[in-house]
Amino acid sequence: MDIDYKIVRSAKRKKLTITVERDRLIVVHAPESASETLVRQVVESKRQWLFSKLHHLQKYDDLPRPPGKEVVNGESALYLGREYRIEIAETASGAIEFSRRFIIPPVHHSIRLEVLRDWYVERANERILPRVREHARKLGVKVALASIVDNRYRWGSCTINDNVSFNWRLIKAPIFVVDYVIVHELAHLLENNHTPRFWSIVRATSPLMEKAKTWLKEHGQLLEQEI
Repeated sequence: MDIDYKIVRSAKRKKLTITVERDRLIVVHAPESASETLVRQVVESKRQWLFSKLHHLQKYDDLPRPPGKEVVNGESALYLGREYRIEIAETASGAIEFSRRFIIPPVHHSIRLEVLRDWYVERANERILPRVREHARKLGVKVALASIVDNRYRWGSCTINDNVSFNWRLIKAPIFVVDYVIVHELAHLLENNHTPRFWSIVRATSPLMEKAKTWLKEHGQLLEQEI
């Protein structure tokens, strides 16, 4: 059976690595000098490992998306795990306002999706980053930099430079899910790999870990929809 994969090349990369994203997309991160033949050989050598990853319980299927949701009166948008009604109406600020519903000024008619996305990013910075600092303090770890990023295939990441980043789409999830993802990435500052010790650290700081993992498995794709 052929293995489908996407190659992402970088001039700065020295080693070839393979990841299996949440939606079962296989991504090969390769140096610019790596040949197609070498990439194919490495992928083939990892066939058994890839098979196990592709069938892991935390990977979700590419479920059909609901038809044509738009930013219009009567539609709804997800925020912190709940759906809220969208209303197209004037606001005092001239910007999106939220008060148990999304109020979007009609002046933004042609760019409503972009304006809503910007609103989500702002809320992610306001709500997620303070929780990163709070959980870092509880875990006794120091974060060099915490940021909100646009990443379609990862909820969060942690680098060897002690930087952590989080997908802005997480702001659509319940707060216990947000906390789990934060703790998961911060725990990598104490234990790099997913060892039993790693999961013990996460579970101790995020007691709803299993519930959060289940929520992401069942609803994760909803976070990636535009609204």
